[in-house]
Amino acid sequence: MYWYAMESHDIRRNLATEQYLMNNKTFDEPLVLFYYEGPCIIVGRNQNTLEEINQKYVEENGITVTRRLSGGGAVYQDLGNLCFSFVVDSDSEAFGDFKSFVQPVVDALHDMGAKTAEVSGRNDILVDGKKFSGNAMYSHGGKTFSHGTLMLDVDQDVIAHALNVPEDKMKSKGIKSVRSRVTNLKPYLAPEYQNLTVPEFRDTLLKELFHVDSLAAIADKKVSIDDDDQAAIDKIYTDYYSNWDWVYGNSPEFTVKKRQHFTAGTIDARLLVETGKIKNIKFFGDFFGPGDATELADKLAGVRYDKESVGAVLNSVDTQQYFNGIATADVLALLVD
Repeated sequence: MYWYAMESHDIRRNLATEQYLMNNKTFDEPLVLFYYEGPCIIVGRNQNTLEEINQKYVEENGITVTRRLSGGGAVYQDLGNLCFSFVVDSDSEAFGDFKSFVQPVVDALHDMGAKTAEVSGRNDILVDGKKFSGNAMYSHGGKTFSHGTLMLDVDQDVIAHALNVPEDKMKSKGIKSVRSRVTNLKPYLAPEYQNLTVPEFRDTLLKELFHVDSLAAIADKKVSIDDDDQAAIDKIYTDYYSNWDWVYGNSPEFTVKKRQHFTAGTIDARLLVETGKIKNIKFFGDFFGPGDATELADKLAGVRYDKESVGAVLNSVDTQQYFNGIATADVLALLVD
C-alpha cells in the first residue's frame, strides 16, 4: 500500500489532488490518502447545493462550499475532522461495498480504544450507535476511490447551523441528505489517544494501517508530487472545485417560495431556478408601486441565484418603482437569504 498526506487545508485543493492521483497515477498496490481542512461543506454529486446549506450562515462565517465527484449527502468539516481515501483498481473491490474499504480503518480504531466502532447501514461508521463517519464512492477509468470522514473533534454547533436550511419551501429533484445523530470520536478513544491533534491522529492511523512503529519505516511508500503534478492539480481546482458552475450550476432544477410581510405590503416571490440561475420569477402580493413588477422579473431572468448577482440587478434599478416603501436591501434579503 502507498500513502500520501496532503499539506493543504483547502478542501477544494485536496479533492483536486485526490482526483488527479486517481486518474493520472498508476500504482501496483492500493493508495491511501489523508487530508483535513478548514470549515467547509461538501455536497454530493447529485445534490442541490442551495437546498443543503444555510447560505446566509455559510457566507457570514466564511465556510467554503464545494461539490465532490462521489454521490451521497452533504457533510460539514473543519480542522477537527480527518478525511481518508482509498484508491484501488475498480476490479479489486465491488462498487458500493463500503465495509471492505473502511474495515482497515475500523480495525485501527479498535486498536486505539474505540472498541464499539462498526460499519453500519449503507455507508456510515458508528460508535455506540452514533455516526462519526460518512463515506462515498466514485469510479472512473478503471479506478475507484472510497473516501470518508472521521469526526475527531468537530464543532457540532456549527453543523447544526451550516446544514440547517431555513424553511423557504424549496423543492427540487436533488438527492437530499439524511440527517443522522452524530458524535465526535475523541471521547471513545483510549485515554492515551484522546489528546491527539488531528495530524497526530492521522499519523497514528497510518502506523496502525501499515503495522509499523514510525513513519520513517514507510517513507519509501510515500507518494511524491512534483511541479508538473501540482500544475495539473491547480487546473482541476480551477475547473471544478472552485468553479461556480460545478458547485452551484450543476444543481438540478428547483423551485423556491419566498414570502414576507413588510409595513408597506407583502411580497410573495416564486422562483424557478435551473443550473443555479433564475429561469423564471413571479411576484405576488399587496405591495404598491408605479411600475410593473414583471419588468423587474424580466431583468432577473438568467441571473445567478446568489446574493451578489441578484443584488447587482436590484441595485441597478429603482426598486421603489415596484415595491414602494420597501427598501432594496429588504427585497434582496427576502429573495436570497
